[in-house]
Amino acid sequence: MDGHKRWLAACAALGLEPEVATYPAGTATSADAAAALGCTVAQIAKSVVFVGEEGPVVVIASGADRIDRKKRLRKALGHKPGMADAAYVERTVGYKVGGVPPFGHIGAPVVLMDTALLEHDEVWAAAGSSTTVFRIRPEDLLRVSGATACEVREVRA
Repeated sequence: MDGHKRWLAACAALGLEPEVATYPAGTATSADAAAALGCTVAQIAKSVVFVGEEGPVVVIASGADRIDRKKRLRKALGHKPGMADAAYVERTVGYKVGGVPPFGHIGAPVVLMDTALLEHDEVWAAAGSSTTVFRIRPEDLLRVSGATACEVREVRA
């Protein structure tokens, strides 16, 4: 099953009927996605996978922010997670890099969501592929993803 279909099946299991937008050329970066959607880069909810001590860690953060793995993720997890390569991402969460959604993963990864996303009325996230995205209210995203809200973004001086 391809990633988008897997994600749609996860949505159905949760009783969700998301509005999905498709971009055949794909949206390789948060800036590309924001330009295609007509929103700010801060409204792109990227899902980044890290290697945790007990398995994958999915971090949902604003496309405008870098994730602070050394300090903030270490504080949230109790350890500094490793960087995940593309093969690890696909094997452990079931999606290819560039299309990892914030929920609907295979297995049960730890999921964290940066609190900065809660400042928006709506955000856009990958819908299981690099060519599909969906819109959701951040509060709903936090709920359906089962994420723990915390600060994971790098603070710029």
